[in-house]
Amino acid sequence: MDTNVITLFPNAPAANDSGFFGRTYPAVPPAAEKFKDGQNLLSISVSDLSEKLMRAEAARVQRGEIGRPTWQVMGNRLRAHVLPLLGDLPAQAFTTRDAQRLIDRLGDEGFTSTTIAQYLVLLRKVVMHGVHIGVLREAPLFPKVKVRSRPRGSFSVAEYRALIAAARRLRGQSHPVLDALAPGERFWIARELLVMPDEMPWLIRWMVNTFVRPSDIKLMKHKHIEVVRAKHVYLRMNLPETKRHSQPIVSLQPAVRVYERLVAHRARHGFDGADDYIFLPQLKNREHALAVLNFLFHWVLEVEGIEKGPLGQDRTLYCLRHTAITLRLLYGQGIDMLTLARNARTSVNMVERFYASVLNGEMNVGLLQSRRGRTV
Repeated sequence: MDTNVITLFPNAPAANDSGFFGRTYPAVPPAAEKFKDGQNLLSISVSDLSEKLMRAEAARVQRGEIGRPTWQVMGNRLRAHVLPLLGDLPAQAFTTRDAQRLIDRLGDEGFTSTTIAQYLVLLRKVVMHGVHIGVLREAPLFPKVKVRSRPRGSFSVAEYRALIAAARRLRGQSHPVLDALAPGERFWIARELLVMPDEMPWLIRWMVNTFVRPSDIKLMKHKHIEVVRAKHVYLRMNLPETKRHSQPIVSLQPAVRVYERLVAHRARHGFDGADDYIFLPQLKNREHALAVLNFLFHWVLEVEGIEKGPLGQDRTLYCLRHTAITLRLLYGQGIDMLTLARNARTSVNMVERFYASVLNGEMNVGLLQSRRGRTV
């Protein structure tokens, strides 16, 4: 998700707002029969097609075919870069050259090949919607973008331990930005939240021992968590669906201790009910809660001087999930990729492309050097 794009639209409808479809795109897409007059067809712009596509996609969200966050990101991307460049262009005048203009603009602004390819897919979707509703006879050829996968920077064991230690040291301290604010000056985070909370060390350990995404963190409630004490001790997490995955997640054993300490802390402040959120439960706007946690986590990264990954990637909370999966690949005895992928709510292909890609032979030199025992 392009967080830099989303921040450009503070008034964008929230993805969990049940009434935002009706207010933003109240009508259904017009039928193709309405576009029989040649003059009407010539007057339809790329901006008009984009609006019609968003209406059709809103209907898909209501049918459960795609998620609301996906719909919102589409709208954000259209408004951020596609429409300012191509919105006034008549749809029937759209050519391959216009798609290349978008690629060049995004490249000039420093977007990665992966993000540019995602924008190109969205633009093709707009054009193809014009074909489907009878505005265009056919879609022009689109340029190809060679995508280079760039995995997020996971943390080494030493870095992981340093992050926890730094978060513990910072608990109760005010963020430096608070000292720079003049009396009465406002910041996008309330002043009382610009203090490192007790839960930050727990959050770091939680993500590395549960494989969850940051989007899971903002939605996770106590009712979603069950402590299992059998042959193995772990947490069974029946979390809300994210990225079309809904199966339960099983944690590692250290997550149980983290959760028990967190629950005891929450009980002292009255936030241990089944419907209370686990992290920053006092904030009902969960998008804002996640943004605050990311901001405070970046503070921890700055203190340790590890804001960038090995390949120069910006590190965020999402890197803790990458760390969880990478460490299991390194140190999990006999674990197979399918089991790991299913438990992390992803695919084997994604594990191989983005998580296992940072591993090398020397990291598991003992396994490479091992020999089968003789059979008698």
